[in-house]
Amino acid sequence: MKVMILCGGRGIRLNEETAFKPKPMVMVGERPIVWHIMKLYSHYGFNDFVLCLGYRGDMIRAYFDNPAHKEPQWNVQCVNTGESAETGTRIMRAASFLGNDEKFMLTYGDGVADVDIKKLVDFHNEHNKALTVTAIKPPSPFGVLEIDGHTVTSFAEKQRSKDWTSGGFMVCNRSVLDLLSDDEKCIFEQGPVQELSRRGELAAYKHEDFWHCVDTLKHLEGLNAFHSRGERPWMVWERA
Repeated sequence: MKVMILCGGRGIRLNEETAFKPKPMVMVGERPIVWHIMKLYSHYGFNDFVLCLGYRGDMIRAYFDNPAHKEPQWNVQCVNTGESAETGTRIMRAASFLGNDEKFMLTYGDGVADVDIKKLVDFHNEHNKALTVTAIKPPSPFGVLEIDGHTVTSFAEKQRSKDWTSGGFMVCNRSVLDLLSDDEKCIFEQGPVQELSRRGELAAYKHEDFWHCVDTLKHLEGLNAFHSRGERPWMVWERA
């Protein structure tokens, strides 16, 4: 099964970094974040990657063309899906690189997690839906107060949200492609995923352990702080 990674967005909320490089190339430790994502899949035996390029995609292509960065077991195909294409468009434009596989994996190039990919795939197969998303509870950006009258009885700094949201790390049946178009404004998370939900064809694999996106400079600094302290739960291959 191939792994498609969406690597084309501009990342304007990370402009301090992405003015000069694509978001998937921001560094976590000594490697770009997309490498960390690919390494997780590889740990579970999935080594065929389709990278959907857009903004400054030549930098991603050059990185993986460099023999110094090659992982011998990886097969990496870089596909130019357009500078301004939305997510659904990128998937559609790269679909021919999926071969004849009936299923493929899909995620974003800006988030790491310690998701057990093997269990995720098994879950998808067991529930027989067209699309499975990994559901996560992201940390709240604000502290939470409990108040009795005018007295604060509890103060909790940045608790995890009580609500589930999509954290990427998806498994798709090929039938999902039928809901996409080559129009640049096809947003995967809107029309196509909402339609699958209406049809009862969307499943959620609940992941309550580590997940961290890099959407802002603060997020990137936080992930690198984990890395420098040696707290690297997403790097499951180090514990193998």
